[in-house]
Amino acid sequence: MTVREPVYPAGRHQLYDAHGYSPAIKSGDFLFVSGQVGSRDDGSPEPDYQAQVRLAFKNLKATLAAAGATLDDVVDVTSFHTDPETQFEPFLALKSEAFPEKPYPNWTAIGVNWLAGFDFEIKVIARIPAAA
Repeated sequence: MTVREPVYPAGRHQLYDAHGYSPAIKSGDFLFVSGQVGSRDDGSPEPDYQAQVRLAFKNLKATLAAAGATLDDVVDVTSFHTDPETQFEPFLALKSEAFPEKPYPNWTAIGVNWLAGFDFEIKVIARIPAAA
């Protein structure tokens, strides 16, 4: 049986504990990352959409790094958008900064009507690189 091992980025334990979930779970050589939002250190949303998306990717990178992974190890992406019609184009530009080269990870975009005060959320599955 594979053991689930929680992975926490530095300095954000209280935010996750307050809401009762792990930022990521390592299971075998896979990392299942919970939805990351553009939250500031105090948990509040970054008000500017593009800055919020950039901050969500920064938070994602910190969670991946805590498990020894990077964006290059991501195999599956799910993004959530509160206003896909207006957000999609700026999001695609920011997504291409994060994933600039082929092969791109799988990607599913979902329009939602509520993200707890946020406009964007991203969750991923990554393959943890083998230790050298």
